[in-house]
Amino acid sequence: QLARIQTDSVVTMLRDLYPDLHFEIAVAMSTTGDKILDTALSKIGEKSLFTKELENALERNEVDLVVHSLKDLPTSLPPGFTIGAVCKRENPLDAVVFHPKNCGKTLSLLPEKSVIGTSSLRRAAQLKKKFPQLEFRDIRGNLNTRLKKLDEKEDFSAIILAAAGLRRMGWENRIGQLLGPEDCLYAVGQGALAVEVRAKDQEILTMVSALHDADTVLCCIAERAFMKRLEGGCSVPVAVNTLLKDGQLYLTGAVYSLDGSDSLKETMQTSVSYPHQNEDGPNDDVQRVGITAKNVPAQAQEAAENLGIELANLLLSKGAKHILSVARQLNDAR
Repeated sequence: QLARIQTDSVVTMLRDLYPDLHFEIAVAMSTTGDKILDTALSKIGEKSLFTKELENALERNEVDLVVHSLKDLPTSLPPGFTIGAVCKRENPLDAVVFHPKNCGKTLSLLPEKSVIGTSSLRRAAQLKKKFPQLEFRDIRGNLNTRLKKLDEKEDFSAIILAAAGLRRMGWENRIGQLLGPEDCLYAVGQGALAVEVRAKDQEILTMVSALHDADTVLCCIAERAFMKRLEGGCSVPVAVNTLLKDGQLYLTGAVYSLDGSDSLKETMQTSVSYPHQNEDGPNDDVQRVGITAKNVPAQAQEAAENLGIELANLLLSKGAKHILSVARQLNDAR
């Protein structure tokens, strides 16, 4: 349902921009990640779980564009594909949804040993450290399924979800607590929608590029570059927070051990205040961490990408590789 709402929102924007074109939502398909619900996400491989089947349809020309949550897309896309648009970001923070009996509480007010559901190693690692009195357990399924598990059983006192998904579903009233950056840094790309297209299809690429939100593009390029340099994925706790203000892009990035006891966190900034130049020629379609943003200044994109790489290098120089490799080994052994 959420995937359909997200796709509808993108198609609505495209119809407004191109009233003479006909857009058809041709297929709703389940992916491997949607079908395997009895295993933690971090245990069943990398992010292409949610994208492979959709990319196959794109490759076979059965569809011309695919709408994803950007956080589901790997930092390197298969050859022949690109993210042609990154839409304006919804609130990227994580949200706590409480069991009806805990309505009005916050995480700090829950009784000791209360069980919190999350399928994310990143959320669990940060919140275990902040709330050591609580227990964290895997919960899988789409938003409807997870809320049903919360409401109809007594297994969980609360679950953690992305605020963006709840808002898009019209369930903002279920948000009992928003977790700010001081509580929980969010996932790379969280809250942003991406439109994936065939990289060589200039007509489609030009069409969807009108949907790019420049600020969101620059934040997400920095975040994805940070993740890529760290070689992070679903199986390790990597988290970010970005802010673009007065032409300055601030990126906070962190890595955690599985229990949150070991962590590294740093913030860096760079200027992304560059005029847009018409760059004709072979540099038109430079992909940066899978994103082709024709209408965002190339120098600003480069600065954002370098910021992510430099921040990752700083954390690596302080021992991030060790934290992440231990986290990966422990997760594999679970």
